[in-house]
Formats: sequence, structure tokens, C-alpha cells
Amino acid sequence: MGRPALLALGLLTAAACEPAVPSAPSPPTLPAPPSEPPTPTPDPAAARVRLVPVADLEQPLAMATRPGDDALYVAQKTGQVVAIRDGGRVRRVLNLGGEVSDGSEQGLLGLAFSPDSGFLYVNYTDLHGDTRIHEFALTDQGVDPGSRREVLTVDQPYSNHNGGHLAFGPDGYLYVGLGDGGSGGDPEDNAQDLGTLLGKMLRIDPRPGNVRGYRIPPDNPFVSREGARPEIWALGLRNPWRYSFDSETGDLWIGDVGQSNREEIDVQAALSAGGENYGWDAFEGSLPFEPPFPPDTVGPVHDYGRTRGATVIGGHVYRGSAIPALRGAYLFGDLFNPRIRMLVPSKRGFRHMELGARVDNLVSFGQDQAGELYLLSIAGPVYRLAPG
Repeated sequence: MGRPALLALGLLTAAACEPAVPSAPSPPTLPAPPSEPPTPTPDPAAARVRLVPVADLEQPLAMATRPGDDALYVAQKTGQVVAIRDGGRVRRVLNLGGEVSDGSEQGLLGLAFSPDSGFLYVNYTDLHGDTRIHEFALTDQGVDPGSRREVLTVDQPYSNHNGGHLAFGPDGYLYVGLGDGGSGGDPEDNAQDLGTLLGKMLRIDPRPGNVRGYRIPPDNPFVSREGARPEIWALGLRNPWRYSFDSETGDLWIGDVGQSNREEIDVQAALSAGGENYGWDAFEGSLPFEPPFPPDTVGPVHDYGRTRGATVIGGHVYRGSAIPALRGAYLFGDLFNPRIRMLVPSKRGFRHMELGARVDNLVSFGQDQAGELYLLSIAGPVYRLAPG
């Protein structure tokens, strides 16, 4: 798929509007440091890598693994979940093709398996463009379509910035990333409004509750605040397109797509009690965007401008064994820049480096049971990162 086709998809692209001129704000504070990196720290200069094709799919967008299962499960934008097994054998396990909207930032956007391996959760935009998270029970035969249950529905005012990723944290709860509702510049100020789920990271127990299709963890940060949605774990996000938990430390890494100037990566330390405000739309990355400027915003650990890309693709901290020199480095990319990059822990924070691998039209990373990483291109290829 060439550049024109990529632009036609328009997936997650930053809006072209200019930011408002703000009054002088207080800069966002530095985030709490991630958990102490294990020793030895990565030696990326020694890393030699190559990309091994695993499968060629129809617009793959997200990948997940099921506990106790060595298959790779991939969500295709068109509504199908497929399983990739040894030798690249591909089998469809779920088809929602007639139920998902096909707009540029819509479709089947995310999937996750429960820690007990009993349920599959999917996140998609329906034919009206609204976010739906559904649950399917898993049996020895696979996904049981008759067990389908709606967990959460969120109305989307515009067609873009749907977020869509799903991930279970080390605490066993489901984390749901939602964009600010779309358009450009967060016109409804959703990201800073605790009364809406838009522009937030949610944390829920997806099993049925008394009055909802899910339960609220009692230690969520806004459970007792009047007027705040109790599902909220963090706020101030524009479009959290791919986030992951470090499988060794439990730190949460978030790639948040920028507006017109900065792409950002945020980190929430594993011991956090939640409630972080990542700044949008007061700040775009480390730059002021639009007043008012809350005093408690948390700045990114890394942000970059348009010379390096226009749509950050959040990745994973590498914890595999095939490429020891990369252990502990956070790998990420950008839809508009094929170079795969990494943040390497150092005494002063993180060093930004290029890995030496390239993927055109990158839209997602995945991690298998052994900690090895995979890269998904919306053009079809799924690659495994291997020693070179």
C-alpha cells in the first residue's frame, strides 16, 4: 500500500488546525520515574535485528495473546479476529464484519484476553460510529458467538480519535483508552472533563455489576468525587493509540497522538494510584496549547515534532530473550515515519535512538508469551522482530 492509500485511510492522523495562543502557563511537571530498570541496562548499539514476515492479513490493527495458547490473535480493521499459528497458518475465529463502521479511524480497533483465559474482549466502532466493547466466552472449540455480551458503550461525537486499544494490567483489571471525541483541538473540552469518559484511560472489571455491564474497582482515583465518572483512571489524553504494561516492572507506557506539533509518550509508574492528568488540551506534549492550564499536569517522558513523524504508535518494553541487547528498551514508531525507534533508560531519564529497522504504514506492536515483539502494518504484513 503506497502513500496515497495510506493517506486515504487517514488513520489517527493529526488535525491541521493551529493551536490557540495561550497565556503564560506553568509547564507540566515531570512524571514519576518508571520502576528501577533491571540490570544490565540495554546496550542498543550492540543490537542487530531483522524483520521476519509472519503473515499477510487484511488491514491488521491490533494483536493479543491468550494465556496458555501459543497463537497470535490479530484484529483486522474490517471486523475479523484471526489466529496465526506456527508456520503462518491463519484461521478466522470471529467475524464482526457487518457490524463495524469503515471510516478512516473506525473499525475493529482492539482486543484482549482475560487473565484467566476465559473471555475475549473486543473494541470496535459500530455502524453509527460509537464505541462498543463486547465480551465473548471461550471454550475448547474457540470463541462462542452465542455468549456475546455488551460491556460498555460510549457515544462518539465525531468519527476520529476513538482510541480503541484494550489491555489487562498486572492488577487483573481491563484498561480502556478513549480519545477526546474527535474533530480537532478538543472542541468540547472532553479530555479535561471528569464527567465524560472521552479523553481518558479507564480501569474496570469487565465482569457484570449490579447496574452496569462491568464493575468499578474500589480504588479507582475518582470513585468518591462528585460529578466524576468512577471508571476514570487517568485524564488529559488526545488519542491514546496503543499502550502497554512492562511485563517485568508493571509500568504503563502510553503513546498519545498529537494535534499539529508534538507526539508524546507518557509513562505511569507501576505503584501509581492513578489520577494522572497528561495535559491535553492545555498542553500538546511539552508545549502549551490552549488555556486554562491545570497546575497538576504530568509531562511526557518523550515528545517529538513533525520532522520525526506525525502519529506516534505506542509499543512495548522489550523483555524477550532473542535480542538480549534490547532488554529494557521501549520500542515505538510512527505511522508517517518507517524508522523504528526506542527509548533507552539512562541515569538522566531516557535516550532516544533508532533501531535500524523500518516498517511502512506501521499501526501497532504486539508481544507474544515469550516477550518477543511483533510489528503490524495496515498494508497487511505482520513481522516478528528477530536477531539479525
